[in-house]
Amino acid sequence: PFAAEIMTGCGFDWLLIDAEHSPFTLDSLLPVLMAFNGLETVPLVRVPWNDRVLIKQMLDLGAEGILVPMVNSAEEARQAVAACKYPPAGIRGFGPRRASGYARTSKAYIQTANESLLVLVQIEHIEAVRRVEEILAVPGLDAVLLGPMDLSASMGRLGQIDHPDVQSAIEKVIAAARAAGLPVGVPM
Repeated sequence: PFAAEIMTGCGFDWLLIDAEHSPFTLDSLLPVLMAFNGLETVPLVRVPWNDRVLIKQMLDLGAEGILVPMVNSAEEARQAVAACKYPPAGIRGFGPRRASGYARTSKAYIQTANESLLVLVQIEHIEAVRRVEEILAVPGLDAVLLGPMDLSASMGRLGQIDHPDVQSAIEKVIAAARAAGLPVGVPM
């Protein structure tokens, strides 16, 4: 929570909280999300997996965006979007205790949640690269993030991010994201 409090005061538009490769539980994530209260920095959470229950719980705690790792098909992208959206756009169950100000702002939350929550997918496997155009054509996606290390591993070149084959795969995803009109991030 202290690091989040410091970072939210630095003027960032958003910060990514990694709940995939960290020991975060819902209990330990809560105070980190509370550090964003009243500030303009948007808290995004990378969930451990494309699991609609975990996604719902993290959104209910106050995450304003979800990054779903290892999305390898359009169907998996549709599942991610559906988990983040209320009906009729999705399947998220209603119970945003903290996200709706403990029911004080439920009406406003209901009216804006589907449009304001960010849904990002992570392309980090060669199978996803092969299907990237169909993945990025899924309605409701807001951005895409590459996972170069896992991508290189799926190509039999773990850690060889500069290898021409890996770079070619990365360039294909960037081109597809631009063609789809989606922002793309490449962590290095």
